[in-house]
Amino acid sequence: MFAEEGYSTMAAIVIFAALFCFGASYINHWSANVIYAAMVLLTVLVFYFFRDPDRQTPDNSNLLIAPADGKIIMVEPVKEDEYLKGKGTQISIFLSLLDVHVNRIPATGKLEYLKYHPGEYLVAWHEKSSELNERADFGIKHPSGTKVFFRQITGFVARRIVYHIKEGDQVEAGERFGMMKFGSRMDIVVPDNVEITVKEGDHTVGGESILGRIH
Repeated sequence: MFAEEGYSTMAAIVIFAALFCFGASYINHWSANVIYAAMVLLTVLVFYFFRDPDRQTPDNSNLLIAPADGKIIMVEPVKEDEYLKGKGTQISIFLSLLDVHVNRIPATGKLEYLKYHPGEYLVAWHEKSSELNERADFGIKHPSGTKVFFRQITGFVARRIVYHIKEGDQVEAGERFGMMKFGSRMDIVVPDNVEITVKEGDHTVGGESILGRIH
């Protein structure tokens, strides 16, 4: 299964590779085989990047679920002024080019806040990428009243953020909502009544891994 957001890119790569291979067919040289192999490898890598596997989200609406695959690079106290407007704990997930890049909702509730910010393209693990890079901010109010803030952030390679939700939507933890194309980072910020159950260095599976519990 592939992400819908990748259909146009995959089609473009297939056409590009086919044209290159067609041109190489007129070369009576070993280099033609190198071109064939390179185009096949490029096509396979792009298709692999846009894979969208099914996930089994835990059946508990009080759980905070990982919104992305990747490695947790930060778990620390912060002050969040966009949506929580107060102190909380930030969990940052870095997505490598080999990770699934489809993003999922981290908590059940109502999407109360959404804002897109154009910006720069610092490497995703840079400490200022959350503030300076192109990003999209989201705020969900859980049925308990707990606010959950999360953010898609582009990286040095990632140049496009895609999402399919809007303010006022009722969302469920684990459901797909968009993706970040070609390497990126996801931040989640929650207030103190959320018990964090992960640590730096842990690897997450979007839509399945439990980040915490909402009390």
